[in-house]
Amino acid sequence: MSRNADVALFLSLAVLWGLSFPAISVGLESLPPLLFAAARYDIAAVLLLAAAAFRVEDWRPTARNDLAAIGGGGIFLVAGNGLLFLGQQTVPSGVAAILQGLVPIVTALWAIPLLGERLSGVGAAGAAIGFLGVGLIVQPDPGNLLAGDTAARLLIVGQVCSVALGGVLIQRAGPTLPQLPLVGWSMLVGAVVLHVVSLGVGEFPSADVLDAASLGALLYLGIFATAVAFVIYFSILESYGAFEAALIGYLVPVVATVAGVVLLGEEISALTVGGFALVAVGFVLLKRRAIAEAVGLSSGLGYA
Repeated sequence: MSRNADVALFLSLAVLWGLSFPAISVGLESLPPLLFAAARYDIAAVLLLAAAAFRVEDWRPTARNDLAAIGGGGIFLVAGNGLLFLGQQTVPSGVAAILQGLVPIVTALWAIPLLGERLSGVGAAGAAIGFLGVGLIVQPDPGNLLAGDTAARLLIVGQVCSVALGGVLIQRAGPTLPQLPLVGWSMLVGAVVLHVVSLGVGEFPSADVLDAASLGALLYLGIFATAVAFVIYFSILESYGAFEAALIGYLVPVVATVAGVVLLGEEISALTVGGFALVAVGFVLLKRRAIAEAVGLSSGLGYA
């Protein structure tokens, strides 16, 4: 691919994922949160597994490590996103997207006990700065953690922890199944888990709650922000590696925040912006070696 095509892929993915947060807010105006999340992954699973059946010869999981990866990914990486839908009932979409910047930091922390990785002093400082940034974003009241939308913001922090854990569990399992069916099966498992929990808390499907706006949000999330976006993500992952792909996560909140302000009239406080800046600083400190290697590689290739 040309340099312009690569940039277009990065920007396209950032826009697709960035717009998913205001789309969730729109759908939540009429749809039950967990059922909404389950339906999103129903659509994505069907599309991705259909594509896998045509494009991948061995797309059915049989090995134990593949099943372990699908189980961990489905429960934590996919179904864990139900917490995001619960939280976004009161949290602005831009704030929810900004909190996702914590994912790489929490992933590094999960990797210590589960993958045997070490955290240097500078890395520990980076993680601490990142969590300080989250404190500015959540702005908890120690006397009443249920005040305002603090509890909802903490739910999204829980979603971040779950997603990060799911990614580490997949890496620990060491799956040999190609990425396309691996993600498709994981989304199917996650959708089933979300449906079970949704029924358990009393959410029942009803055609009465599905209006044009919520249907559009659901189709956008299932088709474009999930199925299409993950195909683009895998292309970037294959060409540039995990670190460069993770950097998209720091452009997504910008898109989500602008979209939330322009399309939904949301407001983002200066403390929230400052918190995101601290999370980004924490990420830089934690991943300084990978950044240095990436910069050195780019210089060697003649890129600016």
